Amino acid sequence: MRTNRFRRPSCAAAALLLSLCALAAWAQYPSRPIRLFVPNPPGGATDTIARVVSPRLGEVLGQPVVVENRPGSNGNLSSELVARAAPDGYTLLLGQDSQIVISPHLYANLPVDTLKDLAPVATLVTTQMVLSSNPALPVKNLQEFLEYARRAKPPLAYASIGNGSQHHLTMEMLKRRAGIELIHVPYKGGGPATIALLAGEVPVMFGGNSVTGHIKAGKLRGLAVAGKKRSATFPDLPTLSEVFPGLEVTAWIGIFTTAGVPAPVLSRLHGEINRLLSGADMREKVRSVGGLEPFISTPEEFAALIRAEYAKYGEVVKAVGAKID
Repeated sequence: MRTNRFRRPSCAAAALLLSLCALAAWAQYPSRPIRLFVPNPPGGATDTIARVVSPRLGEVLGQPVVVENRPGSNGNLSSELVARAAPDGYTLLLGQDSQIVISPHLYANLPVDTLKDLAPVATLVTTQMVLSSNPALPVKNLQEFLEYARRAKPPLAYASIGNGSQHHLTMEMLKRRAGIELIHVPYKGGGPATIALLAGEVPVMFGGNSVTGHIKAGKLRGLAVAGKKRSATFPDLPTLSEVFPGLEVTAWIGIFTTAGVPAPVLSRLHGEINRLLSGADMREKVRSVGGLEPFISTPEEFAALIRAEYAKYGEVVKAVGAKID
């Protein structure tokens, strides 16, 4: 009997061959333009940072990174667009912490599971939340504000950029720790809330980039920052945690993509973004946006941050009873 010299490859060998072919294909990534969805309209800090980073990221990747503004439903529209895209790394999301770790607790029928349907790629920037007051309020620092708020009858009002927003929940956390009563007045975005604060319609709010310039100009008064450490922009302002240990809130923005994108693609994107943020010129461009700081982390650190903040905000939203239909 003659022996067949040409045997079919074993299943293991075939699987190995397929894996090698896939690796070779992904090694060519990217081979066409990449879309970066931004959950806000043009002109704000989120859009600005996207347009600062995308050209440089496109240069190092060898393909254009095209910014597409897709506002709607507090960022949920852009999250869904990316979650439903092909898992090939050509669709990215400039994801804000609020849409990733807060929205799932606010919306009863969110079409996206942000922890399962989106894959974290890299952290990008952080910004400090600043407790800001109208100068007409007779307080000059955090302690004076807390004492004044405890005595105020009726309770002081405070603005936020919307129900369930980070600005809203941060003030609610401070209320609980400080034992003060305040009345929440939600506005539709940072611009309208800041205008109301400047006009004296409300005496106080937590704000991000929308209040930074006004504090520097003396039109608003900074009382404290909410981050883990003092702000480089306002180094004289204390952190909330200096008075209430453990009370820390840092707003962040990161890059996400569709769940299921191959590991080599995630690794390439993560590495290139971190290298960009490490450069002195990019750090300066980020800081020039106003109150933003580059945020570099490992994939493990980013994943841990998302899990921790998802749990933290879940508890606060439940305690406050905030919901959005």
